[in-house]
Amino acid sequence: MFNPVLRGWSNYYGRFYPSELGRIWFNVNWYLVQWVRRKYKRDAGHKSRAREYLSLQIYANPKLFVHWQQGVMPKKLDSGSRMS
Repeated sequence: MFNPVLRGWSNYYGRFYPSELGRIWFNVNWYLVQWVRRKYKRDAGHKSRAREYLSLQIYANPKLFVHWQQGVMPKKLDSGSRMS
């Protein structure tokens, strides 16, 4: 459902605004973390637990989203991560 839209963003921004593409993927990953926090109530108050769950899903299904196929994944759960 989302991959055609993400692929279109990748094609457009990758061609005309490649510097903005990183910000777009960061925001998509951030929204995925927010979705995990809403979907699974055990993760509602825990950003790090939601990121950890998402990291497990990324490595279990690396071809689930277009930007994951391109290798753009959220940073590991370290203190320097922008997803905090």
